[in-house]
Amino acid sequence: MFTKSNFRSFKTLLPGVKMRALAFEEKSIMCEFELQKGSELPLHSHPYEQAGYLVSGKLNFCIDKEWVIAEQGDSWCIPDNVEHQVEVLEDAKVLEVFTPIRPDYLPDENVG
Repeated sequence: MFTKSNFRSFKTLLPGVKMRALAFEEKSIMCEFELQKGSELPLHSHPYEQAGYLVSGKLNFCIDKEWVIAEQGDSWCIPDNVEHQVEVLEDAKVLEVFTPIRPDYLPDENVG
């Protein structure tokens, strides 16, 4: 699948946290996130492996009880079912890939 950059709009997941699906197939999905300074993604886990890249901004990132300051150009991989959370220190843009595909992140036209 090829997706043009302006094909889909962002949807709000939490206050200060917006996401849009970019490209996806049967086994993986790539998403773009826009995070506002001061917002948080609370401690959570899910059955999806998650790999990410910080395009811009600064995050205080906790993966499996280990806190790290993530800055532009940093990347991560989180195994499935591992707890993680994020505090947004500066407005940020993040690209993440989830596998297997997250049905809750599919665009509305692909749900059902």
